[in-house]
Parts: sequence; structure tokens; C-alpha cells
Amino acid sequence: MFDPSGFDLEGLMAQAQAMQDQLERAQAELATKQVTGSAGGDLVEATVSGTGELLGLMIRPEACDPDDTETLADLVVAAVRDATNKAMALAQATMPPMPELGL
Repeated sequence: MFDPSGFDLEGLMAQAQAMQDQLERAQAELATKQVTGSAGGDLVEATVSGTGELLGLMIRPEACDPDDTETLADLVVAAVRDATNKAMALAQATMPPMPELGL
């Protein structure tokens, strides 16, 4: 049976506040970082923030074939996906670990 007298609510609240503070600092740090992904041997490069917001897109002229816009679209999607995956990895490395709750 659960014994509420052994439950440190004040300590748990302090731990939750500390976790919240760490999370906010990590999110602010991520917002200032940028990662770049590419596709097609760097024909297309996408830059995203550490939070995943698309910030820039660079397309080399040789990637632009008016008769084959589908390939260009695929390269853009691949570059954005690559950059987003890198941003997710950065976020995972930056975010504080979740502590065990001693319940």
C-alpha cells in the first residue's frame, strides 16, 4: 500500500523546477545553433536551427534543369530531411537527461 507520509512533495517540486530550468536553458541554446544538411553531392544544402526551423536553402545552378524539376524537388526534400535529422540529433545531445523519480 502507498504511504503518503514518506512522500517528499517539496523535494519533488524542487526537482521538477530544476528540470524545467535545465530544459529551458537547453531549448534556448538549441535556438542559437545551426546545422546544414545536403543532397546530391552538395548540389542542394539546407540550413536549419537546432530547433528544426528551416533557415536557408542553397541550390547550385547545375541542379536546376527546367526539364527535370522533380529531381530538384527530391534533392530539396532530401537536404531538408538531412538537416532536420542532424538538428534532432543535436537536440537529443543537448537536452538534459530525465532523472529517475524516486517514487
